Amino acid sequence: MEHLTVRANGAAFHVARAGTGKPLLLLHGWPEFWLTWEPVMARLADRHTLYAPDLRGFGDSGKPDGPYGPDQHAADMLALMDALGLAQAGVVGHDVGGAVMQPMARAAPERLAGLFFFDFVYPGIGPRMAEPERLNNIWYQSFHQMEMAPSLVGATRDACRTYIGHFLKSWAYHKDAFDDVLDAFTDNFLKPGNLAGGSAHYRASHAGRIRMMKGEAPRLAPIDVPTCIRWAEHDPLFPYAWTDRLGETFTNLDLAVFPDVGHFPHREDPDRAAREIAAFFKRVDWS
Repeated sequence: MEHLTVRANGAAFHVARAGTGKPLLLLHGWPEFWLTWEPVMARLADRHTLYAPDLRGFGDSGKPDGPYGPDQHAADMLALMDALGLAQAGVVGHDVGGAVMQPMARAAPERLAGLFFFDFVYPGIGPRMAEPERLNNIWYQSFHQMEMAPSLVGATRDACRTYIGHFLKSWAYHKDAFDDVLDAFTDNFLKPGNLAGGSAHYRASHAGRIRMMKGEAPRLAPIDVPTCIRWAEHDPLFPYAWTDRLGETFTNLDLAVFPDVGHFPHREDPDRAAREIAAFFKRVDWS
């Protein structure tokens, strides 16, 4: 594994790079950073050159000055591709990473050979995210917008470990998926600016999510880039039933359930995740 520091769009980005072959950009979610992709990278390195950046606000990348949402992250990632010399790449994303991929695809579809998603937010989820029985699943999105949140979570190492570990375990179907890296994840979020940096996404996304929950999200142009989505069977955050309107956003869609995993398919079953990713990008037309 090679670790790079790359300047793009006015910030320094940490990027983990491995492998040889057609390039894939791997975009993490919250509460994650590049390390979440390591098992998949190890399994794909013989077929692809893999770039796993820390998004701005996360890991060892630069930190935003305030709210920082999907549109801003998308501009960062397109600039990062320029800085890495990637005229075109496949993109794989999960959670926040999946939110970033959508404006990337609308802004520069010719730069993306294909899109591979695990569970993520898209407009078709609509008011379902705020249904009364779902409120216990989204409380953290409001908490992250409070000024005191980083101080409370980061007050002690044990507090940070408990908080980050709660999501990594409760959202997973295989509860031990992050046990071997929980201390590394804790250390990562205790680095200066990372708790606030990770929360910047939720502060920036709040107004758009409220519109979505009210059924008032603006109609955006559909995405024509070849798209593969493997949605977890047991995701407590994003139920599989919420995939029913994906066809409104993605016109060239290969959708299937990813069985026997929770919110983190890439960590819970990296063997199958890598096979699915490799099979999809073998089918797409690369320029």
